Amino acid sequence: MTIDNRTQVVLIDDDPHLRQALSQTLDLAGLKILPLAEAKGLAAQLERDWPGVVVSDIRMPGMDGIELLTELHAQDPELPVLLITGHGDVPLAVQAMRAGAYDFLEKPFASDALLDSVRRALALRQLVLDNRSLRLALSDRNELSARLVGQSAAMLRLREQIGALAATKADVLILGETGAGKEVVARALHDLSNRRNGPFVAINAGALAESVVESELFGHEPGAFTGAQKRRIGKFEFANGGTLFLDEIESMSLDVQVKLLRMLQERVVERLGGNQLIPLDIRIIAATKEDLRQSADQGRFRADLYYRLNVAPLRIPPLRERGEDALMLFQYFADEASARHGLPPHELQPGQRALLLRHTWPGNVRELQNAAERFALGLELALDNSAPDAAAGITVEMVSGGLSEQVEHFEKSLIAAELARSHSSVRSLAEALGIPRKTLHDKLRKHGLNFADSAAHTTNEELD
Repeated sequence: MTIDNRTQVVLIDDDPHLRQALSQTLDLAGLKILPLAEAKGLAAQLERDWPGVVVSDIRMPGMDGIELLTELHAQDPELPVLLITGHGDVPLAVQAMRAGAYDFLEKPFASDALLDSVRRALALRQLVLDNRSLRLALSDRNELSARLVGQSAAMLRLREQIGALAATKADVLILGETGAGKEVVARALHDLSNRRNGPFVAINAGALAESVVESELFGHEPGAFTGAQKRRIGKFEFANGGTLFLDEIESMSLDVQVKLLRMLQERVVERLGGNQLIPLDIRIIAATKEDLRQSADQGRFRADLYYRLNVAPLRIPPLRERGEDALMLFQYFADEASARHGLPPHELQPGQRALLLRHTWPGNVRELQNAAERFALGLELALDNSAPDAAAGITVEMVSGGLSEQVEHFEKSLIAAELARSHSSVRSLAEALGIPRKTLHDKLRKHGLNFADSAAHTTNEELD
């Protein structure tokens, strides 16, 4: 029998009777076991990201448990190693814990004690590997995915669209909720285009007073109005040869929209108080959080300007539609904040991961970045943690108590999340969770969940 990613527990004990008894206990609990009579050579067989745990006796001929622990942790300090001690070996147990053992069991011990410790260790191991996977995904990215973090289908599609549009001359309309990252997308379009060496000028139309918006955008000549003592170059002209990002375009007055439409059609600008038409080589990227078509129907936005801008629309998906991207983004911002503040990075705990996945993120990426900054500083996650889960019908709360309670809560949340993905069969649900169908059946009953909660509307009887 070899060690692979299906092996969950490597059990080492030189006593054949005890080894057989412990193997039987673990096997009956549904765990994949590899029993060994000696520890020598084990470390060489284990890959660094092997998803299992090691249970070993301490007193053995050849390599003992402490030596094994030291060798394994030299390869992976986060691998859980549970050590078994004989009666009265308390000093040895203390030495083992100081050396980094996850837990120790003193003979004789109950089967339930072994199972509980192994299950907690496996849950911790999965958490460690999940966090490693997040960091690996963050580090292995190209220029565009480094800016637009995420592996959801919506983000993959958005990056493809940006890559396709960046090299064109087309003006772009970015659609997205507040905090979704509209300026990040605009900058990516500019930096990936042949205008990258030209200026990128960002202006928030909603932040400009009505009295100055025309002067800011189009510029003015001396004497154009009271107080205009010298020529001013407007944002459009300043962005010549590059890109102008115009955020909250829906807030522009209808009069300014007329002038913007003319500039888009003719690619010229005329300063206030001037007579000269100034040709422009400029790309316009506009952004809005509103439905401009609806605004046009209601007379609040010019229909002709809407159609002119809507040639190449890009929709940024809200964070609530991006699944586990929230975890990847959170880890990215938390690590960035930790480095900036000179603090060691923190690992997300199961309850915290579940909370992040369930939160609806009304403030989108901006809200998540703020929460990640607080997390990096060691502060409490400031999220509404009692929002009902519409898909699985459960309430997500931060769990107090020990690791066992947190793991139970996290397990329930993960199963509920997969139920919400509308699996077409029990088999696909079990495969997605990486567990046998019988185990899935037991866990659904334990947590009070039902396969009928998914879009498939299938009952638990199909598991039998």
